[in-house]
Amino acid sequence: MEEAVLAIALVVFFLLLVGLWFFVYQLFRQQARLLLRLDALERHLGHAGSHAPGAAARPPVLQGLPVGTEVPDFRLPDLDGRTVSLADFRGRRVLLIYWNPTCGFCDMIGPDLAVLHKDFERSNVSLVLASHGDADSNRKLAQEHGLQAPILLIDGRTFEAFQNMGTPSAYLLDEQGKVAEPMAVGAEAVPRLARSAAARKGKLKRLPGEKPLSESRIPRGGLPAGTPAPAFTLPDLTGRLASLDQYRGGRVLLVFSDPTCGPCDQLAPKLADLHRRHAGNGFSILMVGRGDAQENRRKATEHGLEFPVVVQDRWKLSKEYGTFATPVAFLIGKDGIIEQNVAEGTEKILALAEKTASEGKESSRGRMV
Repeated sequence: MEEAVLAIALVVFFLLLVGLWFFVYQLFRQQARLLLRLDALERHLGHAGSHAPGAAARPPVLQGLPVGTEVPDFRLPDLDGRTVSLADFRGRRVLLIYWNPTCGFCDMIGPDLAVLHKDFERSNVSLVLASHGDADSNRKLAQEHGLQAPILLIDGRTFEAFQNMGTPSAYLLDEQGKVAEPMAVGAEAVPRLARSAAARKGKLKRLPGEKPLSESRIPRGGLPAGTPAPAFTLPDLTGRLASLDQYRGGRVLLVFSDPTCGPCDQLAPKLADLHRRHAGNGFSILMVGRGDAQENRRKATEHGLEFPVVVQDRWKLSKEYGTFATPVAFLIGKDGIIEQNVAEGTEKILALAEKTASEGKESSRGRMV
């Protein structure tokens, strides 16, 4: 009897050991799979440019091709359809700028690049713009600013040297087509690189309207409250001219939009509804679109906009208001002064619009009493 009990106990003990071993084995397998997934995730984040664990302690990686790297040759059509390659400029330094005629900051720095044309020639530098967009829009911008440079059309191609970069961005290449200076990005860095490339005997040319470095920040956060709203007269969607002065004596929400802007599509029908609910409360909405008038007209119909929509030429009016973003809005008071700092994005614009409409409604009730 005792032997039978002992045998049973040994069997139970053995089964317990087997079960424990199986449990530990499964635990290790799960841990291994987890570690492999974490390792793969970390590698993915690293390739994507995100911050993997511990990355904050490492110095940031500079974007762009390193100095001394040879830029891969390319063959792109110019505005007249001729094929141009980087090799065509060998023996000269090249200021290669990533460009877009619909980019507000490209529009802004156009005159600065144009004024350096003769200095580029004297310094054996070729200015070359690798641009998005079509030939007509690029030609129009070049003619307006007097840009005398080859403009090569990317037309949806992936440009390896500027992959994942915005416009404007630029490289200065040496006579062998190698990167001579770190890549410049933005409407402040690109003109600085251009001016440096055009310099002779270490003397930098002063650009028109250039301010000291301490004051050289380009306004891009919108005109602040207390600033007189820049006046304008622009065609509406029917071709009639509309001006900001027509709204003097009432408050107006001036909304900058774009028919290709996703958040603008979310905002527009909500503004249309707000306008219907608060029409006549001493509060008006005026939208400034950009781009093609027909596309703005289609969007206005799609979203049921009953308030006026005018169309600016590229970013000209946006530039006067110190912003190139969409959607943004300025609340302009009865005296033509901007009442609050710029509202950026759908939520902030709607909050400002609702608040202003409610204040107008309360003011109307007070006058009735």
